[in-house]
Amino acid sequence: MRSFVGHGVGEIFHTTPSVPHFYDPHSDTIIEPGMTFTIEPMINEGSWELGRIWPDGWTAPTRDGSRSAQFEHSLLVTPTGVEVLTLLPGETR
Repeated sequence: MRSFVGHGVGEIFHTTPSVPHFYDPHSDTIIEPGMTFTIEPMINEGSWELGRIWPDGWTAPTRDGSRSAQFEHSLLVTPTGVEVLTLLPGETR
């Protein structure tokens, strides 16, 4: 799904960087220690194109109505790697 992206988390919640969940050869984003952002991939069985968002303002079907799955994690980039901030107790990455 190319209509949604992950995003930076800071004093303003939905901020830069935008994190596309598909290959973008024109992306010039550099990930550096101290950055916090979300990844929110959406996996679609059929079309990657967005259909009409439902009246609930939340449900975002594909144009062809195929099944989809979406999840989100928040990440903190550290000098030695990445810390997944949204793991449940006992989960490992």
